[in-house]
Amino acid sequence: MKLPKFTKNFYFLFGFFFLIWMLFIDSNDIYTQYQLNQKRKNLENQKEYYQKKIADVKVERDELFSSDKKLEKFAREKYLMKKESEDLFIIREEE
Repeated sequence: MKLPKFTKNFYFLFGFFFLIWMLFIDSNDIYTQYQLNQKRKNLENQKEYYQKKIADVKVERDELFSSDKKLEKFAREKYLMKKESEDLFIIREEE
């Protein structure tokens, strides 16, 4: 089998092996770059989710601290707090 003359050229061989090295063997090969890109996209999605959650919590916090009645209602519902003169009954539904 006779190879074309340009394949015996030093620069062609060097370029070919360099290309193979960079695409498949190097630590920054195509597969690794693909995985890193997928991870980056996933982290960006998580970032958007958490930014929305932070915005929601800030709005809720501002609402709570704007009124004592809202703060009292939140404390009673979430943390089951009560006044000294009150009795608290917790009703749990059976599953």
